[in-house]
Amino acid sequence: MTSLLHHISFGVSDLKAMGAFYDAALAPLGQVRVWDGPHSVGYGLPGQGDQLLLNLVDGKPQAQAPGPGFHLAFRAGSREAVDRFHAAALAHGGTDNGAPGLRPDYGPNYYAAFVIDPEGYRVEAVINSPA
Repeated sequence: MTSLLHHISFGVSDLKAMGAFYDAALAPLGQVRVWDGPHSVGYGLPGQGDQLLLNLVDGKPQAQAPGPGFHLAFRAGSREAVDRFHAAALAHGGTDNGAPGLRPDYGPNYYAAFVIDPEGYRVEAVINSPA
């Protein structure tokens, strides 16, 4: 087994907008849309299965992201990828929640950026290795 989680799902109220956000934000991390349907979209590594699902919460009250204390961290391959993730996320409707940089409180090589997506989910891109 290579990962703790199989996948995670976010309920969203605007699948088109959230798909555009994650298309752009995940591209610098090597993640792509691996499939899509009328009510959901899946992201993962090219040629592999999904690890992040966006599911339209259709006909129900607007989806609500978990509150403070929850966030999803995406693995980045380089510090430059973290920087590009952050820039793309902000350019596609995300809100800055921590600019790219070292986080010495988390470790000497912990380089991350934090964003809140257009529907309120807190996401991070991180690499934890020497420059």
